[in-house]
Amino acid sequence: MTREVVGPYRTSSYSGQNNNCVEVAPTADGGRAVRDTKDRARPSLHFSPAGWQTFLTATKKDQP
Repeated sequence: MTREVVGPYRTSSYSGQNNNCVEVAPTADGGRAVRDTKDRARPSLHFSPAGWQTFLTATKKDQP
């Protein structure tokens, strides 16, 4: 399984002006890579396709 980032990183639309931003990019295996915009040189957090869907489902449940 490869974790190569294949698309550009996109900044979250929920990111604020106080530098609390994350960026997400698709990976070669259909998952996602997530990184902190304050330190782009650090390693990204990688999610498998199933893991990304689980993450999205869990975060949507927590929204008002």
